[in-house]
Amino acid sequence: MSFYTDPTALAEMIGIVGFCLYVCNYAMLTLRAISGHSFAYLALNLVAASCVLIGLTASFNLASAMIQIFWITMSLIGLALHSKRGSD
Repeated sequence: MSFYTDPTALAEMIGIVGFCLYVCNYAMLTLRAISGHSFAYLALNLVAASCVLIGLTASFNLASAMIQIFWITMSLIGLALHSKRGSD
């Protein structure tokens, strides 16, 4: 079965990419490669949450969707504040 012809498999793969982005972002934060206030951290959280939310369309879970919507909202607020303050 190909990801190109199976929308469910494609959505699941996008969700897995989101998981990988979350893990990499957290590892970089923990290892102090990025700051929790940086544009990169906020943008990666936004992309990761969006990918996981897309992945949830294949196998919906309300609690997980609510968490992803929260992360998307907080990332957008953080990015807005970051742009208002200026770059790091």
